[in-house]
Amino acid sequence: SLNYVVFPPTEKERHLRANDRELNLSYKYADNAIKTSKYNIFTFLPLNLFEQFQRLANAYFLFLLCLQSIPEVSSLPWYTTVVPLVLVLSMTMAKDSSDDMNRHRCDKQVNNRKVEILIGGELQSEKWMDVQVGDIIKLENNQFVTVRMEVIKVSAEGDKVKGETNLKVKQALTVTGKLEDSIEKLANFNGEVRCEPPNNRLDKFTGTLTLNGETYSLDNERILLRGCTLRNTQWCFGLVVFGGPDTKLMQNCGRTTFKRTSIDRLMNVLVLNIFGFLMIMCLILAIGNGIWEYQEGSKFAAFLPKGVNAPFSAFLTFWSYVIILNTVVPISLYISVEIIRLGNSFYINWDRKMYYPKSDTPAEARTTTLNEELGQIKYIFSDKTGTLTQNIMTFNKCSINGKSYGELLDFSGQRVEINEKTEKVDFSWNNLADPKFCFHDNSLVEEVREGNPEVQAFFRLLALCHTVMPEEKKEGELYYQAQSPDEGALVTAARNFGFVFRSRTPERITVVEMGELVTYELLAVLDFNNVRKRMSVIVRSPEGKLTLYCKGADTIIFERLNPSCSNLTEVTTEHLNEFAGEGLRTLALAYKDIDPEYMEDWKLRHHEANTAMDEREEKLDALYEEIEKGLQLLGSTAVEDKLQDGVPQTIEQLSKADIKIWVLTGDKQETAENIGYSCNMLRDEMNEVFIVSANTAEEVRKELQTARRKMTPDGTEEPTVKKSRSGLFCLLKTETVADEPVNGEYAMVINGHSLAFALEKDMEMELLRTACMCQTVICCRVTPLQKAQVVELVKKYKQAVTLAVGDGANDVSMIKAAHIGVGISGQEGMQAVLSSDYSFAQFRYLQRLLLVHGRWSYLRMCKFLRYFFYKNFTFTFVHFWYGFFCGFSAQTVYDEWFITLYNLVYTALPVLSLSLLDQDVNDWWSFQYPQLYTPGQLNQYFSKRAFVYTVLHSGYSSLVLFFIPWAAMYDTVRDDGKEIVDYQSFALLAQTCLLIAVSIQLGLDTHYWTAVNQFFLWGSLSVYFAVIFTMYSNGMFLTLISSFPFIGTARNSLNQPNVWLTMLLTSILCVLPVVAYRFLRILLWPTINDKVRGRGSTHLSLVRQDKVLPPAPRRVQARRTSTRRSGYAFSHAQGYGDLVTSGKFLRRTPKSRPALFSQTDSPLAQTQPQSYRTISEWEEPPLSP
Repeated sequence: SLNYVVFPPTEKERHLRANDRELNLSYKYADNAIKTSKYNIFTFLPLNLFEQFQRLANAYFLFLLCLQSIPEVSSLPWYTTVVPLVLVLSMTMAKDSSDDMNRHRCDKQVNNRKVEILIGGELQSEKWMDVQVGDIIKLENNQFVTVRMEVIKVSAEGDKVKGETNLKVKQALTVTGKLEDSIEKLANFNGEVRCEPPNNRLDKFTGTLTLNGETYSLDNERILLRGCTLRNTQWCFGLVVFGGPDTKLMQNCGRTTFKRTSIDRLMNVLVLNIFGFLMIMCLILAIGNGIWEYQEGSKFAAFLPKGVNAPFSAFLTFWSYVIILNTVVPISLYISVEIIRLGNSFYINWDRKMYYPKSDTPAEARTTTLNEELGQIKYIFSDKTGTLTQNIMTFNKCSINGKSYGELLDFSGQRVEINEKTEKVDFSWNNLADPKFCFHDNSLVEEVREGNPEVQAFFRLLALCHTVMPEEKKEGELYYQAQSPDEGALVTAARNFGFVFRSRTPERITVVEMGELVTYELLAVLDFNNVRKRMSVIVRSPEGKLTLYCKGADTIIFERLNPSCSNLTEVTTEHLNEFAGEGLRTLALAYKDIDPEYMEDWKLRHHEANTAMDEREEKLDALYEEIEKGLQLLGSTAVEDKLQDGVPQTIEQLSKADIKIWVLTGDKQETAENIGYSCNMLRDEMNEVFIVSANTAEEVRKELQTARRKMTPDGTEEPTVKKSRSGLFCLLKTETVADEPVNGEYAMVINGHSLAFALEKDMEMELLRTACMCQTVICCRVTPLQKAQVVELVKKYKQAVTLAVGDGANDVSMIKAAHIGVGISGQEGMQAVLSSDYSFAQFRYLQRLLLVHGRWSYLRMCKFLRYFFYKNFTFTFVHFWYGFFCGFSAQTVYDEWFITLYNLVYTALPVLSLSLLDQDVNDWWSFQYPQLYTPGQLNQYFSKRAFVYTVLHSGYSSLVLFFIPWAAMYDTVRDDGKEIVDYQSFALLAQTCLLIAVSIQLGLDTHYWTAVNQFFLWGSLSVYFAVIFTMYSNGMFLTLISSFPFIGTARNSLNQPNVWLTMLLTSILCVLPVVAYRFLRILLWPTINDKVRGRGSTHLSLVRQDKVLPPAPRRVQARRTSTRRSGYAFSHAQGYGDLVTSGKFLRRTPKSRPALFSQTDSPLAQTQPQSYRTISEWEEPPLSP
């Protein structure tokens, strides 16, 4: 549930004392060292071997090796098992050691970062891993927070936390703030902290600080979390409260689980079934041996020293056949799979079309075990900020006094599409303009410069009504540090249009208005919060005029307008509809002139409310409501939260591939909705967008049921749940909720509070049913653990492959919970990337990862498994049939060296080339037809049914490969009249026919021929003939007589025409049914792959490997006139109003100040620059191959 918290079993309360390591170490709290590696130099060999022998196949072959050491049972030389086993173990060991060395390297890099610690009265540079609970450390601007710590003193306020780039206010206690940066005072600081034990709540902290007999309360505003970054501060001193695994970030990372693909799990089940099948075959042959010994063996009893014991002979024969038929359980299967996955991972790393040059970031496959599952994704769970968007706001359009600005019209009055080549407005007349600001409508500049009073009042409001902090390092070089990108974009727009916000103090704002310096007295800031959805400032102009400026959600502002604004409101509403329809974030602007006498009275009442002990917030809200009435409308703004390039096209492509995308974000509902419309996930032509925002469990249930019944009026009240068992020995119980048909397109938006109720055990099924009926689901205001819970819910009941993509620390739990986690290398640090399975720089690369690399990897793996099982079962079945002709004596039908080299040499490289290079269609066609992705979601290429068909195919081929050579050689003579019906000649013919048949089958399975495929296929056959002529030579026989008994067999048999004709006949009979079936299937029941390949073969000029798909045309949003959707979205948080009027962002804290009306003055703090600019639109086409 939502309130699930992790507590260490032994720690009830944390107690520590500053600068007292001896006391703090006695509690044995976790240190700050991070360890993700598995082995060290001493434990690597035993632990790795222990892990490898936990694999069923490896343990089985170790058991075979033990059997082969028993002379009475051994029917094959020891090297037939030892060589493959040692090779497999060695290759796996090399891979595991390489992976663990990388983990050691990452651990060392993090643990050895430097931080300044106060030790012995002086600051010393120490490693992160040496930081202890109770230490006082110093952090500097733009430095990552080492641990979770209490703020003692900062030079300015602000940090980045919870994976968001917006600033969060962090303030030190007044009593610790007085310590300043005095090392002497900090060294003598001996405060004691008692607080909650380690837990995963990011938004709550409870504790107390005891100093000099006084106790002070500690809350989340006094705490810096590990993983966040300091902004707007030159230095910060903090007391370490939690370290390493006890920090909130590590507590929220979730448990790291070993991710296995569905094919891995299926392979384990199949291998277990193969074991059972092997035992059945051995039992049949053992029974046959017992019968043969009883009926025929008695005839030879006189020649045997101990006579004939049929049951004991059958027992020994059983184990002998276990050794002979061991190839049915392929030891090289797992290592071959690892090689294929490694190769496909390199393709992802090397893909230049997933390389982002602006940040020099290539795509990276951080794991090599999940590639084929990229071709089976059904649900994608995506973060919003930094993943779908750039979190960069640009001022695009506005409506002032009933006139819309920002669009370009041609001479006929038609809209002109704005692109990079469109001429930009010249702001050279404004010396303080931001050179990066981009606008295209010159009429707005003309209105400003001509002195239009409404237009100038509009930008004056934007320059005054905000909480932005400025910095001017050089004359005319202004940088704005805003709590939200929205505010930065609006203030930058006012700056370029001639109303430049220059500086501020707690009681004054200085603005350059059309070149003239004007200072306003700041009387009040009526701060923003999620209920008010607006903020206001009250200022006094140099002429003494009092004005209230207000900006906020249009629906909120319109309710507070003077009735005289009704006509203007209608026109502005039309403009707001157009802006919202284009996915822009809108705000309405209004003002009000205030009578000075009324203002004095209001200030007194405000002071009384602000000092009231009871219902303080309610009284203040009532006063704000009172003064924010009767407003005069100025207009509205439209800001674009720039999407990453190619996001709408990517979402459209993935939707065509029948992949459902859910957005899980910590942003507000309005922000999430607007991005949904911008991405084309939400559309006005949808039947309905359901909003679930109830505050009680029953109301949430009712809203979910109402939505479900609207989508399926005739649907059942109870879900259709299919119960089944899976896994080894069918011990794992699974429940699958069936998909329910829906007529029309629907979407659902649910907030975090409602989601907390919906995720409860008694309501999760209702949530799942309703959400899965919707084409789009957006969950807003969700916590990191709620994100993980949503993913787990879908995994549990839909039995579908899930993928989570995010870029912040708050996405880590979601990334770990999903089958596949993707990290975006963005502005929010590397925590998501470090926890992910795959990473790249732009969301648009996700479609190439899935539709190209994922689909190819899945297709190649399935082809490999089908062919691998085919060639091994065919190889083994020939042994089985031969058992009926050799008296069930456990004699091998092939040469022992052929048995050893079959999987390691003769068939290894051709199947690897198929598995690494094959393509059914190239990447261009993969983008053209996203529906090609669907078979992977349905497991059509490899399943239990496909495995059974492969076994039947192998059975047929083995019958041909054994009985055709047997019949052809029966009573056959050479050209010179001599017989060639000896065991060795038959073995040579059978194994040669087998190798040629499986090679032809490989050729039929190959769709994409390269020089490498040709070389490996023909090369393997050439190596086979070279080996048999070498090993069957006189020289090898004379060197080791017992190891090379097939002397002269090759040259005696392969010079006979009937031998080659037999090979030709068996090859034709083996492939004939396959060719006939495929011909009829393509002719009568073609799949989409067959159709696309057919189209490609007839349009070769369009399927060039270097052909680039032209970029999708920009979709022009239709103008909406009948619907009404507020485009309000403002990523602003409560608290900054108090901050800018308090002076706490200044270097020196005022000795006293009123709560709202400040009367102190102090110089500006130095802030870190942050500019707002338009990103260049240049990129390669998002759908390029």
